[in-house]
Amino acid sequence: MFDALLRLLSAPAPARLPQPDADLALAALLVRVARSDGDYAAAEIARIDKVLAKRHGLDATEAASLRAQAEALEAEAPDTVRFTRALKEGVALEDRADVVEALWSVALADKTRDDAEDQLLRLVANLLGLSDKDSALARQRAAKA
Repeated sequence: MFDALLRLLSAPAPARLPQPDADLALAALLVRVARSDGDYAAAEIARIDKVLAKRHGLDATEAASLRAQAEALEAEAPDTVRFTRALKEGVALEDRADVVEALWSVALADKTRDDAEDQLLRLVANLLGLSDKDSALARQRAAKA
């Protein structure tokens, strides 16, 4: 499964991912954001599990399993652009702000803002077709939650 997904994400123009693979691509992006500051903190891991459980209706064990698969995929994936391209095609524009809010919630889970996380989230928001203002509003919502 991972090999097939990696081939899709590595292709010059990846095809739209089937729903389970799109879920995994989003989970891997959550992991990438958490790892971007060099400190994959327990609070970020817990937040990833919470986001995955809520977004996909999973119990704690299923969410942790999806995260574990995402960790492996994220470590192997060539770049962030491939994930965002797949998500942009798989997530409606009006729902992408929710994706960025989830990403911000992971970045802020350890109570520290890091330049690497800020840069990655700015890139991701832009690649998903959202403005800096949209991203800032998503960050504010994530900080309040």
